[in-house]
Amino acid sequence: MSVRILEIREVTKPIASSIANAYIDFSRMNLSLVAVVTDAVRDGRPVVGYGFNSNGRYGQGALIRERFAPRILEAPPESLLDAAQTNLDPHKVWATMFRNEKPGGHGERSVAMGTIDMAVWDAVAKIAGQPLFRLLAERFGNGAASADPSVFVYAAGGYYYPGKDIPQLRDEMQGYLDRGYTVVKMKIGGVPLADDLRRIEAVLRMLPAGHSLAVDANGRFDLDTAIRYAKALSNYPLFWYEEAGDPLDYALQAALAEHYPGPMATGENLFSTPDARNLIRYGGMRPDRDWLQFDCALSYGLVEYLRTLEMLREHGWSPRRCIPHGGHQMSLNIAAGLGLGGNESYPDLFQPFGGFPDGVRVENGRIRMPELPGIGFEGKSDLIAVMRDLAA
Repeated sequence: MSVRILEIREVTKPIASSIANAYIDFSRMNLSLVAVVTDAVRDGRPVVGYGFNSNGRYGQGALIRERFAPRILEAPPESLLDAAQTNLDPHKVWATMFRNEKPGGHGERSVAMGTIDMAVWDAVAKIAGQPLFRLLAERFGNGAASADPSVFVYAAGGYYYPGKDIPQLRDEMQGYLDRGYTVVKMKIGGVPLADDLRRIEAVLRMLPAGHSLAVDANGRFDLDTAIRYAKALSNYPLFWYEEAGDPLDYALQAALAEHYPGPMATGENLFSTPDARNLIRYGGMRPDRDWLQFDCALSYGLVEYLRTLEMLREHGWSPRRCIPHGGHQMSLNIAAGLGLGGNESYPDLFQPFGGFPDGVRVENGRIRMPELPGIGFEGKSDLIAVMRDLAA
């Protein structure tokens, strides 16, 4: 029996917070939540796929409602199906969304498409009766049985907010360690270098053996400032030095590699395979130590992310060097199914959209994927309640 998309619904939800990084505050941050309603039925319920965009980019309701959802709904239903005509084909849905779009200028439309793409993959895996990570391993890896349900995760935090001092920063980081994380991340660049170094040293002093700290400048620095930080940070055993300068300034990134021998990370604000390719070609990234943070929810979705992974293989990069930004379950499934290096996690922020299904715990820096159909949103009670409100 063929499958038909009946509706695509969007609602803009707040994820506002008093926190700030070196570049922006999150006091007005929001996101788009999407429901792709199908006529398929599983376990007596209509199959609905859900998706949302990552934090740091705002909701894309107008683009979703006025441009991309209508293209899908106006397409002949059979044109969106796989060869067996029994499930949706995410690649065909993606091509339908991108119809009549010029290349380049990836900005906000990549976020809108990535949000819908997430919901489509959720629906596809539910219709297939599989966890998405096993479906991905079956289709694009070494078979469903080869999927690795154990995924490395790190705790992202250490934001600036009014009145936060070093003891509060240490308390925050201790909370992550107590929950089983072995790598924690904090923001830099929002205060003078000397103050940031005091913050870094305070966290490093509290880390047990075998635990690490990553730092993130969120693209704040010009080249001179990035180099000053690099020279100072070289004295510390950091997990990585992240996004020192503007994400599209590949020359800055390449120059920085000459001054910082340790691992660097970037890519969360590159929203297409061509942009990712330019980073690899011109950004001086080193496949033996550096990390790539492309986030499918912001960069046209998994269909485009698969192209990015193929590009990386062609340039000698392992998917193990990819640890996506965003802290969402979509990237967790990609990491488990396609062999990425892990995923970001926000233990205390951007709820209910961040985090793991209920009962999933971090142990020695890793979580174990539950065997839930689709992306697994139904396993997170506070999140699925919000999603079902949209689909009701």
